Amino acid sequence: MRFLAITLIVHRPDPVTGVLESTHDRFREVLDNAVLAEELGFDGFGVGERHERPFLSSAPTVVLGHLAALTRRIRLFTAVTTLSLLDPVRAYEDYATLDHLAEGRLDLIIGKGNGSAQRDLFQVTPEDQWDRNAESYEVFRALWRQDKVTADTRFRPPLKDAEVWPRPYQRPVRVWHGSATSKESVDLAARYGDPLFSANVTHPIEPYAELIGHYRERWEHHGHDPADIAVGAGSAGLYVARTTQEALAAYRPVFESNLAFQKRTGLPVVFETLEDFAARSSALIGSPQQVIDKVHRYHERFGHTVQHIQADAGGLTRTQHRDSLALFQSEVAPVLRRAIPDPPFPWAPSGVRQTPRPVPADH
Repeated sequence: MRFLAITLIVHRPDPVTGVLESTHDRFREVLDNAVLAEELGFDGFGVGERHERPFLSSAPTVVLGHLAALTRRIRLFTAVTTLSLLDPVRAYEDYATLDHLAEGRLDLIIGKGNGSAQRDLFQVTPEDQWDRNAESYEVFRALWRQDKVTADTRFRPPLKDAEVWPRPYQRPVRVWHGSATSKESVDLAARYGDPLFSANVTHPIEPYAELIGHYRERWEHHGHDPADIAVGAGSAGLYVARTTQEALAAYRPVFESNLAFQKRTGLPVVFETLEDFAARSSALIGSPQQVIDKVHRYHERFGHTVQHIQADAGGLTRTQHRDSLALFQSEVAPVLRRAIPDPPFPWAPSGVRQTPRPVPADH
């Protein structure tokens, strides 16, 4: 099993202290968390893309480009690239450039995105967002694989023997399809034989298990080998401590503040108590063994081989956050790595024709 740390770069007051750090400091925190994730042994670090409050993740290629220079081993993920909002030609140019700078350490998770404010900003409607997502992906996919592309597109000017530069480093880049509750992304992933990443954050396990089951059915319908399926899954929170009691005590102020925020802003409340949240959500809160057992329970339903956790402290102190990540990597991840297989493809640059340059001895 492989493990990612992911951030959407949420920028709102700390749920416990109420302090709102500056935009600059929030970006600095993301960079520090990525370096820490590599130091601790995480396999990937992901940056989301949102174009509305309270997120600062409108330019993931810029953030990931900086992270490519700060890191050497960890794979860099988008989480997710909102192709329904983007011109696929411009997106290809950005990500092909980033992939060269990262020397093939890039994976994409794509999706149509959510949020009415960013739809309005880009003049995308609920009625056309899925068609836009599919068209953008099909053009993006062709650009990565073909030297010249012709496409009769609806949502951008058509392409006729178009050449787009730079040509890619990975041939092709691996693209996961992010899905929360809708089958459209699942269907697109299965059609092209691409891996699926289930959001698995808001609800109990059942709706996500149903979507993954649908993905497996559609995968086989399109004639793909079931042995080639790869599924990733998210988590709603993380705090690992030596005992369950210690973990719940430390996380309770975070949960209660987030619950109050949900009620105050009219967001749907799914879990009314911390105990219910820890038991029935995908949050990994508890002792190392308790967290191991929960990942196994989800794996029995999902068959997932990649697990993401939150990269941000999110109301924990920085010491609590770092200690939790370190305990996860020292006592949880090794057990799960031995028990659950990796995805059915190398965790390495895909189809790279060039040899990556040596890392200088002083790095």
